Amino acid sequence: MQKTAVRPWGISRMRPYPSVHQPGFATVAIDPATQTGVFRDAAGKVVEMGKHGTSKGTETNPQSTNLDSRNDSDHDQDSTQD
Repeated sequence: MQKTAVRPWGISRMRPYPSVHQPGFATVAIDPATQTGVFRDAAGKVVEMGKHGTSKGTETNPQSTNLDSRNDSDHDQDSTQD
């Protein structure tokens, strides 16, 4: 019995990759005074990359388990974001 090669079904769904997106900056360096990234375009002008918020979360970590080895129900979380 001779088997014929079968083309994988996924091959027919493949398409070329989209064109590569060029970022809005050419270089990035660390500002020694603020320890933040400074983005510059090809002409050397600073590019504003937008503001990014920060968040901080806290979580109580239960130290004990029930008889069935599951964490106790006194577990909670909270977070703050600016």
